Amino acid sequence: MNTVTSVVKRYPLVTFFVLTYIFSWWGWLIDGVGQIPFGPLLAALIVVPLTGGVAGLKAWASRIVRWRVGLKWYAVALLLPVAIVVAAVILNVLLGAGAPSAGQLGAWPGIFPEFLFVFLIIGLGEEPGWRGYALPRLQEGRSVADPRTGALLATLILAVFGVIWHLPLFITGDSPWSNIPLIVAGYILFTWLFNNTNGSVLIAMLFHASVGAVGPSFFAPMFSGADSVRYSWLLAALYCIVAVVVVILARPARLARTPSVQVEAMAEPVAGV
Repeated sequence: MNTVTSVVKRYPLVTFFVLTYIFSWWGWLIDGVGQIPFGPLLAALIVVPLTGGVAGLKAWASRIVRWRVGLKWYAVALLLPVAIVVAAVILNVLLGAGAPSAGQLGAWPGIFPEFLFVFLIIGLGEEPGWRGYALPRLQEGRSVADPRTGALLATLILAVFGVIWHLPLFITGDSPWSNIPLIVAGYILFTWLFNNTNGSVLIAMLFHASVGAVGPSFFAPMFSGADSVRYSWLLAALYCIVAVVVVILARPARLARTPSVQVEAMAEPVAGV
């Protein structure tokens, strides 16, 4: 047990990513039941107490319930995905896709239970791990190595692991390949929200829930065939444009509005990546 603990303490991020993939993929690899969304959460629940003890666990858990961040960040987290998706729908229709019917649009109340599902299952399963644990560790290391691009570089590294994590969904066809650039752009927006709210995982979960409830669950099924493919690429392109604007305005070193924004370090040491 001591040997295992020493390895985890020496390579906390490596351990986190390995455990994340194991916990997430085991059902898909063994009996094809699909990807388990709680992999990142379970991995963090193992790594955090082993490396940071009770103090580290409390610091990590506090991010999940950090709600005093300013109303405007709630508005951004909830409404930015809606604006991007609506813009993609309008562009798709202008480019020749059939417009959504009144009946389809009238089903909008279904967004709310879907939002709750994504928030409690997918958001809670992923964000405490990706943003609550891995992102601060990566940002801390990258900010020291390259202070000019630290936050952006850390985000892009995390995005690579995120794309790999979604790979089974691409292979099975449950997720379109256009989601690869969308994931990368989305991770930039996640970091921007996270850093500007002093490391609020709650805001990240709300953003994740809004993305999932409005896009793939509500508007995406309104298109089929070539219209569906075009919509998915338009959506990815718009997310990329927004992400580029954020990087330019917030700057790649911090992806935050002012240099004074700080995301406090967690209690466990950073011994390796």
